[in-house]
Amino acid sequence: MTRVQSTFSVGHRLGRFIWSVVRLLLFRPFPRMCFGWRRLLLRLFGAHVHPTARVYGTARIWAPWNLVMGPYSRLSDEVDCYNVATVTLGEEAIVSQYAYLCTAGHDIHRPDFPLVSAPIVLGRKSWVCAKAIIAMGVTVGEGAVVAMGAVATKSVEPWAVVGGNPAVAIGRRSPKALKARN
Repeated sequence: MTRVQSTFSVGHRLGRFIWSVVRLLLFRPFPRMCFGWRRLLLRLFGAHVHPTARVYGTARIWAPWNLVMGPYSRLSDEVDCYNVATVTLGEEAIVSQYAYLCTAGHDIHRPDFPLVSAPIVLGRKSWVCAKAIIAMGVTVGEGAVVAMGAVATKSVEPWAVVGGNPAVAIGRRSPKALKARN
């Protein structure tokens, strides 16, 4: 966990303001299938987005410069990506509708309650289901699934299926069942 100070700088606030305007006027209103246009806008703001990644127009990305998306990864409709720290989606990682990726919080043990952050990493072929929450510092391992509505406050082992609040193991996923993309 790192203490966050740069989020309060004038340059950072200006970048966030400009991104908010661009998101409202140029990112969100374009037709659903305009993935290339949204990738271009994200890259202009510093995101590392693979040419096959898909970001839907209603996804909310707090800081594009803290977003990394691998091949065939996806941020679906109404995903809330509060990426004060880096959010990385591996190859074919999927974040479904209304999921919340939260890389920041506050240090409740200090009297000044400072903002702290830690990155989120979603491994290759992982799936964050609808309305799931991923907390700061969590790594979702390769092929793992965070079930609908689950709250992952700790890292998830590769190929595990977790559910509940807080998320606990409820099953396993077989890597053999998922065929490689051609």
